[in-house]
Amino acid sequence: MKKSKFRFLIYLSIILFTGILLMAFTLPQDKKTGPAWEIPANYKAMKNPHADDASLTKVGRMLYSKHCKSCHGAKGLGDGPKAASLETGMHSFASADFQAQGDGVVYYQSYIGRDEMPNFEKKIPDDEDRWAIINYMRTLK
Repeated sequence: MKKSKFRFLIYLSIILFTGILLMAFTLPQDKKTGPAWEIPANYKAMKNPHADDASLTKVGRMLYSKHCKSCHGAKGLGDGPKAASLETGMHSFASADFQAQGDGVVYYQSYIGRDEMPNFEKKIPDDEDRWAIINYMRTLK
């Protein structure tokens, strides 16, 4: 009788362990990282004409909430409600890598977009509004 219980426990353990392994390998894996951005030279050299205009931060926050927050999250961490449905993971705006990028690079990525990052040229046609969002994104450290 003791041997039967022992065998039963061993078989049960093996089945449970196998089930746990199968679950671990079938759960969604980390999101992929997209390829490196190819930024045109004119954007790399672009300067923010409103970089020192702190008054635009409030406007930028409002526009960010309307156009960016659903994917990038309230604090720019890439954890907005729509982020889970995307195939590509997002980098945090608070990261040193993001903050080290030039304003023209951020402008290109934010408004020209690619793949799952949509183009916002028509949705945000005013150049000052675009820069206001970038100014706000710079505060998300």
